[in-house]
Amino acid sequence: MSLILFSFCCTGQEVMRKRTTLLMGSRFDITIVAQDSLTAETRINETIAEITRIENLISDWKSDSQVSEVNQNAGIRAVKVDKEVFDLTKRAIAISKMTNGAFDISFAAMEKVWKFDGSMTEIPTPEQIKKSVEKVGYKNIVLDSIQSTIFLQLPGMKIGFGSIGKGYAADKAREVMEAKGIKAGIVNASGDLTTWGKQPNGKAWTIGITNPFDTEKFVKIVPLKSEAVTTSGDYEKFVELNGKRYSHIINPITGYPATGLVSVTVFGPSAEMANGFSTSLIVLGKESGLQLINQYPEYSCMMITDKGKIFKSKKFKR
Repeated sequence: MSLILFSFCCTGQEVMRKRTTLLMGSRFDITIVAQDSLTAETRINETIAEITRIENLISDWKSDSQVSEVNQNAGIRAVKVDKEVFDLTKRAIAISKMTNGAFDISFAAMEKVWKFDGSMTEIPTPEQIKKSVEKVGYKNIVLDSIQSTIFLQLPGMKIGFGSIGKGYAADKAREVMEAKGIKAGIVNASGDLTTWGKQPNGKAWTIGITNPFDTEKFVKIVPLKSEAVTTSGDYEKFVELNGKRYSHIINPITGYPATGLVSVTVFGPSAEMANGFSTSLIVLGKESGLQLINQYPEYSCMMITDKGKIFKSKKFKR
């Protein structure tokens, strides 16, 4: 996990309860501050129910989900989906456009020619790499807002929410809890997290950003306001071949691993959007990445290069 959260025990009347569970194929840590233990546990159950609802709607690994139906009909027909799925897809395409394809919702169709499980002994051929991204391309996704349909024009195309989906679920869970009167909490989806309010002792929630070159240490401890934080990095999954390091984060346009940056942490109001940024900034690299995020004043980032240098966006004031 890229972000380590620090919290302290409860004081006064409020109580803090935390639960860890597996949702959307990832670890979720849910923390709720409430007036009593029963309310806290009930609200955690409701949070899990909301995330499970979203998982059943958008998971491409569940054969009966709407997203799976869209993928199964690639090149065949448009599929009618709920407004929630349609809107999430529309926002994902918007991120794809603003990053010029560095983020691509159709990356799910990419053939996994790069292996990061220790089994790869040589670099894939240029032909293999070119072929691996043939079905990737957000411009081949057709949305019909009147009919609420999604059509993938190429047979074999797929869309997937493995990246921004967890951030979206965290945002929605926070929204549900705030609507129910929960004034403080954290939903941490394997490093895509959103926080609101303060700890029972009145202090801010605090996270540590992992040092990619020594994962037992932090490069920075950051207090959080009501905001989201996500980190993308290659230090937990990469391969070294012929003395060169290759990231597991693949450029969806070229099919080659991203190079130059080993960690990007993004802060902003939405975990969904922050994840879209952190993934694409790794692919874009330092110069283009900073140029992009500086156009969005609600978001800021901290980058760490493969040489260990730290760069921050203009709005990073921590």
